[in-house]
Amino acid sequence: MARAWSKAVRTAFPGPWPARRVVGQGALALLMGAVAALLELASGEGTGTAVGAGLAVAVLWVLRPAFPATVLVLTAAATGWSVGPVVLLVCAGWSAGARIRRVGRLIGAFLLGWVLFTVTGVFKDAAVSPKLIFGFSLGGFLLFAVLPALWGRYRAQRRALLDALRERNDQLLRERVMVVHQARLRERHRIAQDMHDSLGHQLALISVHSGALEVDRTLTDRQREAVGVLRQAAVAAMRELREVVGVLHDESTAGAPAPGAAPGRGGVDGIGELVESSRAAGAEVSFSREGDERPLAAAVDHAAYRIVQEALTNAHKHAPGAPIAVALRYEPDALVVEVVNPRAPELVGARAGAAPAVSGGQGLTGLRERARLVGGMVHAGPTPEQGFRLAGVLPYEGAEGTGDGADAGVEDWLLEGLPPADGAERGRRSPALGCAVGVAVVGVTVLGLLIWGVVAFVQGTDDATVKKSVYDELQVGTPEPDVLRLLPRGNDFFTEDYKKTGPTPPEGAHCRWYLSGDLSEVWGEDNVVRFCFRDGVLVDKQHYRAKN
Repeated sequence: MARAWSKAVRTAFPGPWPARRVVGQGALALLMGAVAALLELASGEGTGTAVGAGLAVAVLWVLRPAFPATVLVLTAAATGWSVGPVVLLVCAGWSAGARIRRVGRLIGAFLLGWVLFTVTGVFKDAAVSPKLIFGFSLGGFLLFAVLPALWGRYRAQRRALLDALRERNDQLLRERVMVVHQARLRERHRIAQDMHDSLGHQLALISVHSGALEVDRTLTDRQREAVGVLRQAAVAAMRELREVVGVLHDESTAGAPAPGAAPGRGGVDGIGELVESSRAAGAEVSFSREGDERPLAAAVDHAAYRIVQEALTNAHKHAPGAPIAVALRYEPDALVVEVVNPRAPELVGARAGAAPAVSGGQGLTGLRERARLVGGMVHAGPTPEQGFRLAGVLPYEGAEGTGDGADAGVEDWLLEGLPPADGAERGRRSPALGCAVGVAVVGVTVLGLLIWGVVAFVQGTDDATVKKSVYDELQVGTPEPDVLRLLPRGNDFFTEDYKKTGPTPPEGAHCRWYLSGDLSEVWGEDNVVRFCFRDGVLVDKQHYRAKN
């Protein structure tokens, strides 16, 4: 029982409740209750009724944040009966519009509130025309409940939209930092790959040159020792380069794949220079081109150059002295780059204790990545003659969206995740649009009801007014049907307050009250006409003044 009570209290008074909020809500509740009590007293109700209405309004005000729909319905029903809760109705409408998220529940709460508002008004003023009560209740409910609800909903949606935009902006900033970090990793990966391809190739040539000199019989022992030191330094430098490249590559693999390298650092036209450099180092290298040359995308051009460079480097390291065949074939749909070398021959007089070739395992991985980025592929493996073959198939145009270098790839990466264009934002509905349409509909409806009310008021006044000439024409003793044919149909909305005024009606008679068409008005008093009937004839007619 205690747990259920505690849960009910937490539901009715959702926290937190700091001292400032407690004081503020308490003061507002007392103020709302005092306003309701004063309105009740001003409408002629007793002190007890006014105090009860004030306490009820104060309690509903406190429960309004937790139960906006319930408070709206109860306040609407109470306002239809008395004028005291009308201020609370405005606040309850605003709170319901701001706090009820589901549109169906919101519309249902307002429809039920309007129905109860109308029904209690009908019960209170049963003698008044239902048409008038319907019109006044609809117009009053639209003004005092629906309009504040539209304003509250607009404010709530605008606040929610701003919060969502702030959250999205924060998310975009976080993503932008991550994107920049990824771009840096990609650039490090590209630099590492270029270091591996360029410096590794040059160090391999140095090692080949020094190895060839080391077995030259024309050198003295001291010169051969110096050449050996040079070769060992080149090998050590290559090993350190491989380790550094491996570290850079490993730290960069968390990011996106590296894009193709920037143009201008070597292409198909530079393959001849690579072949000549290898020949100058004493290697036997053949170079052939087949097919009609075609223009290549920058990334494809550079990838072809790197494939040949890496293949020559590997051949120098792992098969020194073996002949190397480099071939470029321009096929109808792709460029084929192929480098083949047989098994390394046995070198006569090879130096003892030669260090094994250094390999970091990064070269072929980088080549496959380069080829994949441009939409191609790389194959590497042994040949039946126990040699080695490295071949790449590269499309002429490259993969769509690869760009023309690392900068283009980084730029594409940075553009990912940006906010949509202005056109896409304009396609979204603004929260102000729906509220503005609602306000316009309410305004037109209230204006129509106002015009209808004016017309109905004028017509009701005519129905409740008897001209002086008709009053003088009607005589006591005239049959009731003849009298009713001359009298207007009447309207209790204007004459209900006069039924207990004037001279005492005749015994057993039923009377009809009207306003008089006499223009001799006195401030604070109305001219009232009364016709009393008994046994089907007019038995009494009176013309007197009554306080309005």
